[in-house]
Amino acid sequence: MFDTLQDRLASTFKGLRGKGRLTDADIDATTRQIRIALLEADVNLTVVKEFVAAVKERCHGEELSKALNPTQQIVKIVNEELVEILGGQTRTVRFAKTPPTVVMLAGLQGAGKTTLAGKLARWFKEEGHSPLLAACDLQRPNAVTQLQVVGERAGVHVFAPEPGNGVGDPIQVARDAVVEAQRKLYDVVIIDTAGRLGVDAEMMAQAADIKAATNPDETLFVVDAMIGQDAVNTAVAFQEGVGFDGVVLTKLDGDARGGAALSIARVVGKPIMFASSGEGLKDFDVFHPDRMASRILDMGDMLTLIEQAEKAFDQEQSQAAAVKLMAGKGEFGLDDFLGLMRQMRRMGPMSKIMGMLPGVGQMKDQIENIDEREIDRIEAIICAMTPAERADVSILNGSRRARIAKGSGVEVRDVNNLVNRFVDARKMMSQMGQMMGPGAGRMMGSMAKRGSKQSKKKQKNRKGSGNPAKRAAQARQVAEKPQHNSGEAFGVPGQQQPSQEDLQKAMSEFKMPPSMQQMFNQTNKGPR
Repeated sequence: MFDTLQDRLASTFKGLRGKGRLTDADIDATTRQIRIALLEADVNLTVVKEFVAAVKERCHGEELSKALNPTQQIVKIVNEELVEILGGQTRTVRFAKTPPTVVMLAGLQGAGKTTLAGKLARWFKEEGHSPLLAACDLQRPNAVTQLQVVGERAGVHVFAPEPGNGVGDPIQVARDAVVEAQRKLYDVVIIDTAGRLGVDAEMMAQAADIKAATNPDETLFVVDAMIGQDAVNTAVAFQEGVGFDGVVLTKLDGDARGGAALSIARVVGKPIMFASSGEGLKDFDVFHPDRMASRILDMGDMLTLIEQAEKAFDQEQSQAAAVKLMAGKGEFGLDDFLGLMRQMRRMGPMSKIMGMLPGVGQMKDQIENIDEREIDRIEAIICAMTPAERADVSILNGSRRARIAKGSGVEVRDVNNLVNRFVDARKMMSQMGQMMGPGAGRMMGSMAKRGSKQSKKKQKNRKGSGNPAKRAAQARQVAEKPQHNSGEAFGVPGQQQPSQEDLQKAMSEFKMPPSMQQMFNQTNKGPR
């Protein structure tokens, strides 16, 4: 969605390279290009003026003289201002002191409220809560049925006493859903309300009545990020007619210009809380303004990538594979490789994963042309092998390779390419393990195991309890605890530096390769 804006900003910053200092003319030309880029991205005009004025003021200020590299300083200023207009800080859900927490969804028809309700319910469930979906969209044909299907896919219950299709009172359904949640001990109720093709008095009145009847803890405005300036206008109308606490952006994977995402938080004065970027229930996450700004400026989103990896990867399986790979001796087989590849696929499409890496904006065409079917072919080739062949690829003679190619529906050369690349990669990693010494594999496994325990403990603490009193006690406990963690200094949660015993043991077992040891000895002798 932000490709055009990303390209324009990249070309603007590229023109500043090689400059030892920035003149007033350079600053004016740069801010002019930034203004054009934002307007082309369909950002609200008022927001553009405020943004450009803030960037220009800071560039002319004293802080610019502190920069060793003017280009980096400009990027830093633009990044911080982008974070500011996107909302500043990450906003999380406010839970009720007495369950259930009521979350009401509102927005136009076609914005994706019903699908989003399922995504939000799935997210709450993963966070350790027990959500209940309330089918209060009784106007749109088959809206109740759609919510039931989405709820089944998400693995959550749906409260749908009325068939919909114009039948039933949505206000009474919403009120009964809260009572049902109290009776059956659901701690979150998500109310899916009806939308319209446009803002009208009837729609506003119904949404306001549901809000008054249920007194929701969070009212979320769901907006299609692809409709541009209309998203801002609709948000303003909803804010005046009903009122809401946060915004949810849907269809961020679209090809629109993305101006709504950059405008709505500043214009309405309400934070963007969640973002949806696909049709799948897992294509949904908390909105982080700083991470979105980094993506726009092609600086990547490593924290989101790490979080997704923590969810997708089996720590014990990854630990065992890492030890085998670093130990060498050919213990790392195609079964281990297949397991790691399947875990990586659970993180999402390769193009999406690659898009979170810094500096990939210059390789958009290559990323878009990634063929996901190639991974399917690799998996098919490996699955066509016997367990013995996966464990030891050296036994793959010509007849075996021909059988594997026939069984997986590929050519023999495809099997040869896979095996050759696997052997080369394993050899390279084995050489690295030998250079690090025989204790490297054990130390790596020990660190991975410790990281796994810390990650699980942090995840448990992050989820908290469904009991508000217990959750408050946990929050006080975390606040009183010292927050110094050596692994988190670099923004990587759940990782710690190895202990002193691990380091000493690894150093005592470390042995250089003979050629390197000989070179080191000759260097120590000094000139003859």
